[in-house]
Amino acid sequence: QVQLVESGGGLVQAGGSLRLSCAASGLTFSNYNMGWFRQAPGKERDIVARISSLARRTYYTDSVKGRFTISRDNAKNTTYLQMNSLKPEDTAVYYCAADRSYYSASYDYWGQGTQVTVSS
Repeated sequence: QVQLVESGGGLVQAGGSLRLSCAASGLTFSNYNMGWFRQAPGKERDIVARISSLARRTYYTDSVKGRFTISRDNAKNTTYLQMNSLKPEDTAVYYCAADRSYYSASYDYWGQGTQVTVSS
């Protein structure tokens, strides 16, 4: 059974930093591309960043470029999202997801999400 478990969310002041982690089990992690998504109240879930299976490619949505960094450690079956210079508009539930395709429009596996709240 595949499980993705996010951690690291919380409440932070604007300008602060958080590091999200996503621990994967039940799959060959190095075969999967990983994505971080977020969903704010009343809004659709949108991609924040993704990283290819061997970390050779990354993508960031424009609003987080230069502030967020996605990474992975295939030896630990874990992907990370380092979030710096956080803004109130970054407040959302953050989800990690896994898929065999880097350009997937619908990821195969999803975590339960972790809440990130940025106060002004």
